[in-house]
Amino acid sequence: MSAALSVVIPALDAARTIGAAIDSVASPHTGEILVADGGSTDDTRAVAEAHGARVIEVPKGRGAQLCAGAAAAGGGWLLFLHADTRLSPSWQAEAGNFMDIPSNRRRAGVFRFRLDSSAPEARRLEGRVDWRCRRLGLPYGDQGLLISRRLYEEIGGFAPVPLMEDVDIVRRIGRRRLHFFDAAAITSAAKFERDGWRRRSARNLVCLTLWFAGVPPRLIARLYGR
Repeated sequence: MSAALSVVIPALDAARTIGAAIDSVASPHTGEILVADGGSTDDTRAVAEAHGARVIEVPKGRGAQLCAGAAAAGGGWLLFLHADTRLSPSWQAEAGNFMDIPSNRRRAGVFRFRLDSSAPEARRLEGRVDWRCRRLGLPYGDQGLLISRRLYEEIGGFAPVPLMEDVDIVRRIGRRRLHFFDAAAITSAAKFERDGWRRRSARNLVCLTLWFAGVPPRLIARLYGR
């Protein structure tokens, strides 16, 4: 795997999960792990630094945090990962093989969506996400994103918006340039358990529909209290 890999993790009050996220991507081949903190009031910064990450303080808002993290990172390859997500061990070999192919500097990779819950609802949701990725080529940010800096800058990077930044950048990358890894991005199911599986899924679908209808992300965020 290329040593020029920078991992960027946007975080906000993520002390409970950030350590596992960092540990899952830490390896001798990872050049740096950078946490773009949006003003956490818990121990996110201390936990991240204790696990070996470099923390920068940036304005709140995931799109803006991702932009700032990418700008501060030094790698020729960028791996974006949510703070409540960890990668399965096989990611290193798969990502390394992907980055070793020169033509993949014009492509981007994402991981399989999995949840850290044994609930039947989790398996059903995973199946729907797999279908969406397979048929529509539309992964979300909790599946991670591995992209060369060259392509990232060519398409304009993440938009500094409060939400839907993941859908926006994937649409600009384009379905034909997406590679789906077998390795999993294992995401916390806490938000689904807290909000209700159906309610949270419906909320996400409404957000996606509004975005495709041209509603500005800042307005969608206002409607949903983000």
